[in-house]
Amino acid sequence: MRSAEIKRTTRETDIDLKLSLEGGEVDIDTGCGFLDHMLELFAKHGRMGLTVRCKGDTYVDYHHTVEDVGIVLGDAFDKALGQKRGISRYGSVLLPMDEALILASADISGREYLNFDVRIPNAHVGTFDTELVEEFWISFVRHARITLHIKQLEGKNTHHIIEGIFKAAGRALCKAVFEDKTLGGEIPSTKGLL
Repeated sequence: MRSAEIKRTTRETDIDLKLSLEGGEVDIDTGCGFLDHMLELFAKHGRMGLTVRCKGDTYVDYHHTVEDVGIVLGDAFDKALGQKRGISRYGSVLLPMDEALILASADISGREYLNFDVRIPNAHVGTFDTELVEEFWISFVRHARITLHIKQLEGKNTHHIIEGIFKAAGRALCKAVFEDKTLGGEIPSTKGLL
C-alpha cells in the first residue's frame, strides 16, 4: 500500500492526515468548509483515500490552515510514493467545469515547481479568501517535490474555476502515480533517481 500518515503541530495549526494513493475513505474536517469541499473533490477525482483533521487559528483567518494542510498533504504524498518505482511519472488532464476549462499537468520529478496561470475574478467565495488557492498549491508542490502546471483556459465563475483546479490536479496526479506494470518496477528516469 502506498500510503502515509503524518501529524504536524505548530502554534498555528494541529493536523492529522492520512493519505492512500490506492483509494479509500475520504473524511475531511479542516475548520474551513470551502477547503474541505475542495480537498474532497481532489481526493475523489484523484482516486485517493484522504482523512484530514485540522484545528487552526481560524479566528485570525484561513491562511495558516490552508497553507499548513498543503504542507502536510505534500509531505504525505512524497512519503507515500517512496522511491517512485514503476510510476507513470507524468499526468495531464484538460477538465471542463461548466464554463471553466482548466489544464493540469504534473511531473513527479523530485523538483519543486508550480506554474499557476489562473485569473480568479472574485476575492472571496463566502468567507474563503481566493488568493489562498495559490498558497495551497505552492505549499503542496514544495513538499510533494513535484512539478505542477495549472492553467485556466476559460472561466468566469470563481467557484467553478477553483473547483476545476482541484478536480484537474487530482486527476493529473492520479495518472502520474499510476503503477505502469510495463516498467517492471524501474524508476522512470534516465538518472535512476527521482
